[in-house]
Amino acid sequence: MLESKVMRNTVLIVKNITHEGPGLLETTLLERGIASVSVNLAAGELFADPRQFGAVVVLGGPQSANDETPAMQLQLRQIEQILHEEIPYLGICLGMQIVVKAGGGKVVKCKEKEIGFNESEDQEYRIELTPSGKEEALFKGLEESFRVFQLHGETVELASSGMELLATGDGCRNQAVRVGKNAYGLQCHFELTERMLKEWIGMDSDLKRMDRIALLKQFEAFRTEYTVTGLSLFNNFLTIAGFV
Repeated sequence: MLESKVMRNTVLIVKNITHEGPGLLETTLLERGIASVSVNLAAGELFADPRQFGAVVVLGGPQSANDETPAMQLQLRQIEQILHEEIPYLGICLGMQIVVKAGGGKVVKCKEKEIGFNESEDQEYRIELTPSGKEEALFKGLEESFRVFQLHGETVELASSGMELLATGDGCRNQAVRVGKNAYGLQCHFELTERMLKEWIGMDSDLKRMDRIALLKQFEAFRTEYTVTGLSLFNNFLTIAGFV
């Protein structure tokens, strides 16, 4: 019984690729003294039983939720269980796409990939809260519009029921969603740190083709605002999940 109690006060973090870590989420967990367990699916580790944890966070990766690999099929089954058990869930990028598919929606290719901070030389990637998003506890205390970092070639189509669109973008429309009672998905990245960005630029094939110096300057220009937003959002999620 002691083991079960400890785990329920722990967040499960699922990594789909080694270099996409929790970033600002980890900062938030440390500041609040909340324990976490991390599993790296790219290293062959298994998606742990979600019923043993107080919340689950699934991070991004190069895979597709449409993959028929054993690892993705297991991940979909585990997230279906999360939705059935109403375990608090936060999915980022691929993690959003998987929860939408597990909840009955679809994952499709973007008309154009969204990569970096700007969709054009004079236009930033931004998302806007919907009326539902403005009332959603996940975005409590935050602005109605955010500048964001994008890194995805697929997007989602929501199911006709059981899903609420919380934020939209100009390119890929569906940017934030709630599935069921307390499972959330974010297409964009709110967890990014400067260290992570530098690492991703050196590893991701799309980012490698971009101007490294320009990307770092773009991030530095709004890093304070970005960090405050990310920390606030992750704090809101942990509060929703019942952590004190």
